[in-house]
Amino acid sequence: MIATPDRTPLPRKFFDRPVLEVAPDLLGRILVRSTPDGPIALRLTEVEAYDGPNDPGSHAYRGRTARNDVMFGAPGHVYVYFTYGMWFCMNLVCGPEGRASAVLLRAGEIIEGAELARTRRLAARSDKELAKGPARLATALDVDRALNGTDACAAGDTPLRILTGACVPSDQVRNGPRTGVSGDGGTHPWRYWVANDPTVSPYRAHVPRRRRS
Repeated sequence: MIATPDRTPLPRKFFDRPVLEVAPDLLGRILVRSTPDGPIALRLTEVEAYDGPNDPGSHAYRGRTARNDVMFGAPGHVYVYFTYGMWFCMNLVCGPEGRASAVLLRAGEIIEGAELARTRRLAARSDKELAKGPARLATALDVDRALNGTDACAAGDTPLRILTGACVPSDQVRNGPRTGVSGDGGTHPWRYWVANDPTVSPYRAHVPRRRRS
């Protein structure tokens, strides 16, 4: 029996915990993106944890920069970064302020506003692929660097917010190596996903980019 999703916002204290506690607990939660054309809601099905100074795969491993500054701020804020010169990816900041950690939102099921998401993801062959992967998720929700630093726990009108949803039972949660992460950071089994969910992205090991001769 599937529990009815709870539409109350997640409190900031939910995110003010170690990232390895927050990440699997985000599965089944609902991310709502408010746009001028209407809302898009997504049930999270896959995430990855990044543990700042303890994690070679984290953007904050070597300290604070202009790019990762939001990760050092208050928990519950959105960290958006640009990658491969073409894609945006979205994270939620965790832990106490001043200690950078975040959860990358890798995939989800669009449960409201699919018609809006389709206009941004024309290449998707089905609704299951609308947010199947972190760049696709950000594209479907129209997320870019303009939303970097957004408080997802703020009351009132906010472009992004997290609702309680329906927590995924622990026996349905799987974990394994992170996708596409190189070096020592790639060995951490800190990717979490809902077992057998069709919106979860396939695992891909890191492949070094070829240098142009």
